[in-house]
Amino acid sequence: MKLTSKQRAYLKGLASTQDIVIHIGKGSLTPEVVSAVKEAIDKRELIKIGVLKNCADDPRAIAEVVAERTKSTVVHVIGKKIVLYKPHKDKPVIKLPVD
Repeated sequence: MKLTSKQRAYLKGLASTQDIVIHIGKGSLTPEVVSAVKEAIDKRELIKIGVLKNCADDPRAIAEVVAERTKSTVVHVIGKKIVLYKPHKDKPVIKLPVD
């Protein structure tokens, strides 16, 4: 899914008030972490992930891999925080602005 700059800004604003749902640590991307992200994003549509200091992998690379495996969209990566978005299949809760 391709987001416009207006939609991306809207989602960033929503994510700014959210807490980190999942932390990725020394083990980096394990199948368990990916399945936890998939489960969380299917429930919430918009999630924030934290990459801990003991994780050697680049947060941008992690974001791309997780987005690909969960069929979600990377909203943004700032420092060690990742925000992902995936609309609910049947009843999306988040209404994106239309340009």
